[in-house]
Amino acid sequence: MIIVTGGAGFIGSNIVRQLNHQGIADVLVVDDLTDGRKIFNLSDCDLVDYLDKDDFQCRIVDGESFGADVEAVFHQGACTTTTEWDGQYMMETNFEYSKQVLHYCLQRGIPLIYASSASVYGTGRESAMERCNERPVNAYAFSKLMFDQYLRQLMPTIESQVVGLRYFNVYGPGERHKGSMASVMHHFNRQLSSGDEVRLFRGNDGYGDGEQLRDFVYVDDVAAVNLWMLTHPGVSGIFNLGTGRARTFNDVAQAVIDWHGRGRISYIPFPDDLRDSYQSYTQADLSGLRAAGYEAPFIDIETGVRRYLDLIGAAQPA
Repeated sequence: MIIVTGGAGFIGSNIVRQLNHQGIADVLVVDDLTDGRKIFNLSDCDLVDYLDKDDFQCRIVDGESFGADVEAVFHQGACTTTTEWDGQYMMETNFEYSKQVLHYCLQRGIPLIYASSASVYGTGRESAMERCNERPVNAYAFSKLMFDQYLRQLMPTIESQVVGLRYFNVYGPGERHKGSMASVMHHFNRQLSSGDEVRLFRGNDGYGDGEQLRDFVYVDDVAAVNLWMLTHPGVSGIFNLGTGRARTFNDVAQAVIDWHGRGRISYIPFPDDLRDSYQSYTQADLSGLRAAGYEAPFIDIETGVRRYLDLIGAAQPA
């Protein structure tokens, strides 16, 4: 059996789906379905069981088994709201919970593949896996970095596989429930579904209007790297996961406009409250991932946006 925490969420549900595509249906999904809309992410998936996040946490703290041998844990469950400033809640949800999952796996030799975040690099331009580049600027990023740091201390003594993947800007089907935290592709599609313009921020931090750069990675690629790690048990460590190529918001907007066959770009003032914490440039340094042996190419913006919007359409963005 494979456990996927956050399995009804955006990336987690896509991991479940790819497991199913590989013929693996013995999947235990762990999540919090207070927002019941997340069930639509799993409506076409095959599961062996479901557990509420709190029930799962109690069971791993008590050292209980799950009725079958656990082959691996994909730990995707977290509070991903970058605007959440309740630090106690964030550390309990993202740091302490992750430590509990980690120690449960270590005690049993279960491979653990977990979601970290490129937000740990803050507003810097460098994403090489070096401590000097890690400067989180919000509570979410801090919680992710603290767990990475906790793992780094333990790494010399760990014998089983543990992999952390620092996700860059992920987009694709299954993110509708994320609301304001969904990708710009989601928001641009919604804007053109009900109007005729895509709204981007004006220039800031030395960048022109809409020329801020991000590393946008399609969720299929993210799920594929997770599953590749599962089949390469000798690989452990923390790795960046993006395309390795930064693209402008103008590029993304144009790709969405091209799919709709209509629309224009307009620019709105840059929010004052984001000036000190906005990532104007992100690009994944993939040297670690490539050195580990992952060789597959990543989907570009034009292909990814077309694939995404072909799946969800314009009338009901997801």
